Amino acid sequence: MHATAGDRLHIHSRAVGLEDRVGEILEVRGQEGAPPYLVRFPDGHEGLVFPGPDSLVEPRKGD
Repeated sequence: MHATAGDRLHIHSRAVGLEDRVGEILEVRGQEGAPPYLVRFPDGHEGLVFPGPDSLVEPRKGD
């Protein structure tokens, strides 16, 4: 997994009835784009995330 600040982290739900989570990657703390990532979610919560196999990085859209 590789990311840069501004990309989005999409975490797929692993349970029926729960929604996926999508947040903006604020900082990449691993080497060469590797996790962990500091992520801000739409509710304002920020946290350090070590994404699992149910996650993907969505590159930021061009300006």
